[in-house]
Formats: sequence, C-alpha cells, structure tokens
Amino acid sequence: MSEADTCRKYITPALQEVGWEKPPHYLREQEYFTDGRLLPIGDGGVAVRGKRNFADYILYYQRDFKLAVVEAKEETLPAETGMQQAIKYAQILGLHFAYATNGRRIIEHDFTTGIERDVDRYPTPDELFARWRAAEEISDDALAARLLQPYYAVPNKPARYYQEIAINRAVKAILKGDRRVLLTMATGTGKTLVAFQIAWKLWAAGWRNHPARVGKPKILFLSDRSVLVDRPKDGMFAPFEDARWKIQGEAIKSREMYFALYQSIAQDERRPGLYKDYDPDFFDLIVIDECHRGSARDDSNWREILEYFTPAYQLGLTATPLREDNRDTYAYFGDPIYTYSLAQGIEDGFLAPYRIHDTRTDADVYGWRPQHGQVARDGAMIPD
Repeated sequence: MSEADTCRKYITPALQEVGWEKPPHYLREQEYFTDGRLLPIGDGGVAVRGKRNFADYILYYQRDFKLAVVEAKEETLPAETGMQQAIKYAQILGLHFAYATNGRRIIEHDFTTGIERDVDRYPTPDELFARWRAAEEISDDALAARLLQPYYAVPNKPARYYQEIAINRAVKAILKGDRRVLLTMATGTGKTLVAFQIAWKLWAAGWRNHPARVGKPKILFLSDRSVLVDRPKDGMFAPFEDARWKIQGEAIKSREMYFALYQSIAQDERRPGLYKDYDPDFFDLIVIDECHRGSARDDSNWREILEYFTPAYQLGLTATPLREDNRDTYAYFGDPIYTYSLAQGIEDGFLAPYRIHDTRTDADVYGWRPQHGQVARDGAMIPD
C-alpha cells in the first residue's frame, strides 16, 4: 500500500472522525508552504526552483489559525520514520503539535511539554485548542475569541506562513498586555501586509487598550517617508474605507485608522508639534514602520512622540537585525517576538539570492585630478 493509499484509507478518515473537517475546523492535504529556493544557472539571469516544502496534513482550528502538522508514511514503514520531518515542519510553521503516522500507529510530539508518545486517536479541534490555550496561558474566552478574529481576505494574496506567525504572535502579545512589541522581517517579506492584518484583526474584534472604552480602536500608522505612508493608506489599508485619515495640518479626531509622517506631527524650531493636539491616551495602538531609523533613539524627536503616547500599545516593524547603530531601538521595544531573516527568505524562495560584484571606477584605481581651471557645478574653482 502506497503512502497515498494509506492517507486515503486510514489517515484522512481518522482525522475526519474527530471533527477536523467540520466547519470552522478543517484540514489541508499536501499543502506547500515555501516556494523553493531560486538556483541561478550560469550568469545569464536564468534560475530554477529548488524543492518546495509541503506538509502531508496541516490541521486548522479555523481559517488562518493552524494548530498541528501530520506527516504520513506508508503502512509498511514504521511511524517513527516521519517524526523528524513532522517536528521540522512544526518548528518552521510555529506550531506546538506534530504527528507522525503510518495509518495504524499515531505518534504525537507536544512541544509544550516536550513529551513524545503514542496516542490512540487524534485530538479533536477543541481538545487541541484547549491544550494550546493552556500552554499560552490564555484563560479568558473573550481574549481567545479576539485572537481568532479572521484575517481580511486579500484577493490572490493569502498570508505566507511566516506572515501568519508574525500576525498571530503580535496580536496575541497585544491582547495579553505587552505594550512594546517588535517584529524583525527582511525587506521584501511583506511587513505592510502584516501591519494591516494586525490592525484589521484588532479593529474588527473591537479591541481597546482600556476595558472601559467601547467601539473600534484608534490606530496610528507612523513612518518617516511619504511613500511608506501614502502607499499603505491608499492601497493595503483600503478596506478600512472611511475610517482612514492622514494627519497633516490639523488634528482630526473622528476617524479610527490614522496615518502620519513623523515630520508632519513632530515638534521643532519651525513646528509646534501637531501630535500634542491629541491626548496622550487617544490612540490604542501605534504601528511604527521602519522603526530602526531613529524613532527609538534617546535623543530623537520621534522618541519624544512615542513617549508622549506612552499609554498606547506600540508595535515596531524593522528589517534590520540588532547591531550597534540600532541598539536603542531594540532596547526600547525589547527583543523581537518573531524574526524572519533575509537568509530564511532566500532559502524559502520568497526572496531572490544575490551575488556581490566588486566593481571599481577608474577614479578609484588611478585617482582623479581636475583640469586646470575646472569649476564645480556651483561655479567654484576646484582646487588642484
């Protein structure tokens, strides 16, 4: 009996029997979660894809919320032969539970306890979710319901596995009361989509940073460049519709999803500081894009804005790992709750590999000397 036969005859029926295909729970078979590393061929810009990673089964408690991975082996092989693969994939996907089976025997690896054991059947969705909640110390039913708030369905752009991890971990951290949260994700891996889905889940769930407040949360998206504000506002965040507002010139307070440049609300010798027109506790959440670019330096005007809005939950997004010139940023937000590196993005095939070419100009190699009487663009004589 082949592995496919084993899945069809034993594994799928066993999962269905305990409720993994009863809405809102479901399972996905042969689900690919990476694109496969790009492997260049020669120097002509041609590349082929390496092997894509896929799980035999991924168990979803509901849409956008995975709980476990199941690795299948054909009936004639020991179930243990699939355990290492199951553990590897569960770790990549950020899951607490991994199963290996040959249809006859089921082995469970529970990352929350470190226990690996044989089980008579698969746990039901509610049983597994209860175990997940216990491990994550989520006893409040309202908190759990908000955590399960579905993503906004972006047409033809489902969240990749690492984006799901970032979104869910950030929302969980905020719901559990972590007021400073940091995500480190390489350039090109979709930080804007992650920020949007975090804001959407909290907004749609009606979360507020104070239990006495009702209605939708007030969220501010901050960055230091117009393109990093206008493009998300008019593109990815369009589902917020009339709730959106870009702060410039005056402090409108009737919206829910705000966007602003640091420079447009900061205080300096020319500007009084528009941010002060909002009460310190006006915003429930502030998302700081590219937060490594000075927003958390002790001597920064941007830091002044963040400290003014201390009551707000603050989520920092950066593509830059910890290094000496951004140490203040990491000190302000704390260690990242999730990191998706450039190397991992290349390995997964979501980013292209690169080659470094050492190129030198003639001026670098031979030096340069101005001609007699040569002037610069401003008309000044260039000294010899």
